Amino acid sequence: MAGRALMLQGTGSDVGKSLITAGLARAFTRRGLAVRPFKPQNMSNNAAVTADGGEIGRAQALQARAAGVRPTVDMNPVLLKPQSEVGAQIVVRGKVAGTARAAEYQHLKGRLLPVVLESFERLRGKADLVLVEGAGSASEVNLRRNDIANMGFARAAGVPVVLVGDIDRGGVIASLVGTKAVLPPDDASTIRGFIVNKLRGDPSLFTDGMRLVADLTGWAPIGLVPHFAEAHRLPAEDALGLAETRPPKPDARIRIAVPVLPHIANFDDLDPLEAEPAVDILRLHPGSVLPADTDLLLLPGSKATLADLAILRRSGLDIDILAHARRGGAVLGLCGGYQMLGRTLADPEGIEGPPGIAPGLGLLDVDTVLGGDKTLVEVAGSTADGAPIMGYEMHVGVTTGPDLARPFARLGGRDEGARSLDGRIAGTYLHGLFAHDAQRSAWLALLGGGPAQVAYEAQVEATLDALADHLGRHLDLDRLLSLAG
Repeated sequence: MAGRALMLQGTGSDVGKSLITAGLARAFTRRGLAVRPFKPQNMSNNAAVTADGGEIGRAQALQARAAGVRPTVDMNPVLLKPQSEVGAQIVVRGKVAGTARAAEYQHLKGRLLPVVLESFERLRGKADLVLVEGAGSASEVNLRRNDIANMGFARAAGVPVVLVGDIDRGGVIASLVGTKAVLPPDDASTIRGFIVNKLRGDPSLFTDGMRLVADLTGWAPIGLVPHFAEAHRLPAEDALGLAETRPPKPDARIRIAVPVLPHIANFDDLDPLEAEPAVDILRLHPGSVLPADTDLLLLPGSKATLADLAILRRSGLDIDILAHARRGGAVLGLCGGYQMLGRTLADPEGIEGPPGIAPGLGLLDVDTVLGGDKTLVEVAGSTADGAPIMGYEMHVGVTTGPDLARPFARLGGRDEGARSLDGRIAGTYLHGLFAHDAQRSAWLALLGGGPAQVAYEAQVEATLDALADHLGRHLDLDRLLSLAG
């Protein structure tokens, strides 16, 4: 018999749907239920490799972890990876299916609904409870036709909805009540309850607000959730957090500078480093200057590497990076960042944008040509210094050249990545390497900061438990379960 399902939709983006879904997955799993997360359509350049050889949004991978299961492509059957302001790569059931501009994609969605429903039903057949996460805002009625992300899916699958609003951004009463006002009656009738999220301050001041929303909408008040201060200890879902200015750490001895370019991808690579008390992460946005006392310049992944390389040059950061290398500074490129470090980068087939070729930074004697099948694989081995390493590869293209004779790592009997002759410049296709405590310790020691102070994976598990406890205190979990259809 198919399990029950409940969908969390939001009054807008970044209201906390992903975090609440992860916390509920952990909370209901601890009650003994077989829980599966599901997001029909996600848009993110932060992706994870799945156990069945595909890729899904990072948020769904975290939710799967919260539920105690390995991620599969069915948990996020449609993933959009932005490559420009108006276009994105379309990933269907973990594999690249093409690219489309935003307007074109609106016409494609109808053909994707059967795929989405099939994945959902497969998950439902293995679960007591499927927690479904919507995308963006439930009130985008202008995009309702052929919708697969919110009400279109909920109606097609017969899944009841709980609406999440964000009190921290203001206007939460209007956003909740207004959502019901603009929705067609049949869509509005799928919403059975509401959650107000991210409260800062005295909950008693919003008692009347909860009552007012319930009276005006007829929806069940599920709870008022205070801001969860430990959210930053979980892998980042999207790039919004990269714009935040964080105060320097008083015990920091290592400064790592990271260019934040428009198409940055898999930026959760930074999270384990951010968690270390000895490490300050300096985010370099275009127009920033690379400080002379930087210990490591870390070039992260990119979903449009040629485009980001051009922006890096226009901003003048390329000059700063080359000067840093001349001063003897360390440079590490991850995936797209690795490709930028080479002599040339070519995209003859226009995989990531218009076809083209450009000179790289020339810090590694390698050349990269984008093309062929996408590599999606979890790996383990050791780096050149013998430190153990685990991570995953997620890239398109082939890199060749003399510096591959000095590999970054040895993985399953094969060499991977490249290093300069003096070892200060390195590039690798591996993501997630800093989540491995021993590997992170090796880097911190190399940079003069001593061993890692954080057991990162244990910290993530503890934070998921704390999140589940937090939601258990402030949400009516029994009522949520009763609403699931």
